[in-house]
Amino acid sequence: MRGIRMAEIAVGKGNWANASARSKARKAKLLDETRFRQLMQSGPETIAASIGELDYRKELDMYSARLSGADLVEAALSHNLHRELKEVMGFCQGRLKRIVSVFALRFSYANAKAVLRAVNGGISADELARTVLPDEDDLNIVWLDIARNSESLPDAAAAMKGTPWGAAIADVDTEAALQDYEDALDRHYYHEAISALKSSGQSHSLLLGYLRTEIDHRNIINLLRALRQGLSATQRSDMLLEGGRALRGTLLRSAAQADTEDALMEVLRRSNMDVVELEEALTRSKDHGGLDPVVSHLA
Repeated sequence: MRGIRMAEIAVGKGNWANASARSKARKAKLLDETRFRQLMQSGPETIAASIGELDYRKELDMYSARLSGADLVEAALSHNLHRELKEVMGFCQGRLKRIVSVFALRFSYANAKAVLRAVNGGISADELARTVLPDEDDLNIVWLDIARNSESLPDAAAAMKGTPWGAAIADVDTEAALQDYEDALDRHYYHEAISALKSSGQSHSLLLGYLRTEIDHRNIINLLRALRQGLSATQRSDMLLEGGRALRGTLLRSAAQADTEDALMEVLRRSNMDVVELEEALTRSKDHGGLDPVVSHLA
């Protein structure tokens, strides 16, 4: 996906009927809702055994020599997802391929973040290969090479030159912190994705709605983190992403100005968001000591 740019989305035709038929055939192999809910109540070993009967046996066998339990399940699912995305991108053509890339490229941006975090934290490429970016997945090799050959954030950014995610961080100040790089990646991805969909000549309302809701969720999490870190209103405003569904215009500015979690929740209540479960998650997060309950709820 290195050479695909979301801005090219409006160019060319697409093999819609063929791709749709092949995608529906893949969807038919997925777990139904009832079985999925049952698995959610099971332990990692039961989940691994169940998904091994589906299309995940190859990945489970690949990682079983060094991983077990939840780590094994997560690695197998992630690897399978990467394989599926590569295959789907392979049978999509023209405009359709570029539309699908709006979703698929998000994983490359996420990998860019993983590499930047590793470089910033002094984590070796070998450790990265054992955890976040396993080298059993061929698609991770280029990312591991960047981590292995980079001693600083600017080094890693330079190594990503020529890619969409590389363009996102090309102009970040060399003295900038990791968070600045991550914010730049988020801002670039969502701006490019939404611009590409809006300029394609078709509505894409489902994918647009998904992206806009995700922007809202990222803004909420970032604001909560900023409040707990004691960042100023200006700093909070600078990290916000434009293009959300519920938090836009005046509401977005008010959210940035809210100087307590209660004040932020009051702003969210004025939006069209259903905040009941979010408030419950926020209460759990205060007891928990971290934002994991909120992040899980908004994921």
